Amino acid sequence: MSGKADPRPAGEGTTSRTRLDRGRGALGPALELVHTGRAPTRAVLTAELGVTRATAGAVAAELEALGLIRVDARPGAAAGSQGRPSHRLEIAEEGPVALAAQVHTDGFRAALVGLGGRIVATAPGCETVDADPAKVLGSVVDAGARLLRETGLRCVGAGLAVPSAVAEPEGLALNPLHLAWPVGAPVRRIFAERVREAGITGPAFAGNDVNLAALAEHRHGAGRGARDLLCVATGHRGVGGALVLDGRLHTGSSGLALEVGHLTVNPAGRPCHCGSRGCLDVEADPLAFLTAAGLDPGPEVSLLQHARDLIRDHYDTPSVRVAAETLIDRLGLGLAGLVNILNPDRIILGGLHRALHDADPDRLRAVVAGRSLWGQSGGVPILACSLDHNSLVGAAELAWQPVLDDPLAALAA
Repeated sequence: MSGKADPRPAGEGTTSRTRLDRGRGALGPALELVHTGRAPTRAVLTAELGVTRATAGAVAAELEALGLIRVDARPGAAAGSQGRPSHRLEIAEEGPVALAAQVHTDGFRAALVGLGGRIVATAPGCETVDADPAKVLGSVVDAGARLLRETGLRCVGAGLAVPSAVAEPEGLALNPLHLAWPVGAPVRRIFAERVREAGITGPAFAGNDVNLAALAEHRHGAGRGARDLLCVATGHRGVGGALVLDGRLHTGSSGLALEVGHLTVNPAGRPCHCGSRGCLDVEADPLAFLTAAGLDPGPEVSLLQHARDLIRDHYDTPSVRVAAETLIDRLGLGLAGLVNILNPDRIILGGLHRALHDADPDRLRAVVAGRSLWGQSGGVPILACSLDHNSLVGAAELAWQPVLDDPLAALAA
């Protein structure tokens, strides 16, 4: 409960508190509905929660008193709608935020992310990553702490996205090969220590960057509304995958599920760091694209940006088109295998794969449909990820989850 005085008459306040007591267990589900955009009005919130209008009103009022949402004082109806107007529900613009951090091959970035997946502020990204994870994580947390001081916003916790499988329950980065970090680096513990040393309140979490991108897209982007969502993406190096089932990440027994980068898509292909050959990880990432196009990647821009620029600006160049088609075919082969195993109802693609999809979506769909049983039976929608910085937003989702589970307990802590 908030500590604000109740200006209403005694009887009315008692009635409202009784309604809230009955709906206290609905605070978290109500906040999640507003957070994910599924309850834009109090009427929709009432229907989604399955409670009375009065209880939904008391729940919304308490979330507003906690500084999490804003309830429009003057209900209105959309043009052409019928029935009683309803109060609109929105995220409180000056509400608390989560500190989100992301580390990748070509640098790191920190941001403050509010409810609704809204990026409130970002710090300039660093373009070099030290081989010592403690040094890197200390720097990115310092950048986030500066943002918190500058904005004066309350922080509910912190989340970190890394380009590595993160083993649970220890929070170890098992394969940060493209970062030159030691295998098994305890990234969650180091990150949590740096967060506490910076005076930032709330719990700290860490996860794989593609897992977190999928979570963000499912809640706020191209994956919204999917039940079984498959996400495949390539960032600066390598290929990652993630699966969201009924709104929750499927991470397996120890956090290592969906290592799709080691599906073989070209048996006679390039050697992979896992010991095999022709894995998706080395056949469908930016370096593979630039190599296929006959280009020597320079240090001027990141591999990902270089590859994207070529597809956007020079797709009609024969060498670029052939390289893109080669990667599309290999990506499609990998996706088809995943469709056969997982039977998702939607696929979303991020990073360079998003650019390849946008360049020739029909070719990619044809490869997937031609190679997968379920694709042939009707097709699985394949979409591009729609959020900018979705791994950052997903890192923030980790920190927001305790608040979504129990707003009163999390904010009291």
